[in-house]
Amino acid sequence: MGRHAKDTPTNFHPAPVGTHIARAIKIVDIGTQHGEYQGKPNARNQFILFWELPTEMLDTEDGQRPFIISKFYTNSLNEKATLRADLVSWRGKEFFPEELEDFDLMNILGKPCLVTVIEGEEKNKRKVSSVTGLPKGTVCPAQVNENFSFFLDEWDSTKFEGLSDGLKKMIEKSDEYKAMKNGQATVVESQVPKDDDLPF
Repeated sequence: MGRHAKDTPTNFHPAPVGTHIARAIKIVDIGTQHGEYQGKPNARNQFILFWELPTEMLDTEDGQRPFIISKFYTNSLNEKATLRADLVSWRGKEFFPEELEDFDLMNILGKPCLVTVIEGEEKNKRKVSSVTGLPKGTVCPAQVNENFSFFLDEWDSTKFEGLSDGLKKMIEKSDEYKAMKNGQATVVESQVPKDDDLPF
């Protein structure tokens, strides 16, 4: 089994529409991306979260592999942020103020949930419309792909080269990547939240 979770299958074989058991396996920090919102330029610090769907398998050259689905998030836990809404729905509990100050995204990796997959605006595209916790008594099959994470402030050339060309191009457009190339490295301290009986 390779170290890197592959997102390639979903480019050619869309994940099935519906609600599926899933497990978070991969986080890719794509940095600050520039675009437009309601006709005005904006900048958002983003990452992509990938899940494998262990009950939905795809025949590949390497045998059966689970479908992979992903979702873009702005790295924010403010009250209106999609990330916060999905995490609260996933864990089944609102965050305490102190948790919001130092939540470590790495705690998501390997955690099971339910994701609802719907058709995207483009042909053969899929998107995750909701993320919730597993119902009581529901068991997620064993993990297939190994956990993988890539963060710009923890630069790893080997991990970067292992990403798809599409992901690398997005990262190369980020403010953080450009600053690093210009010798202006940015380091952000990571902190680990307190343990409790929640999934993260």
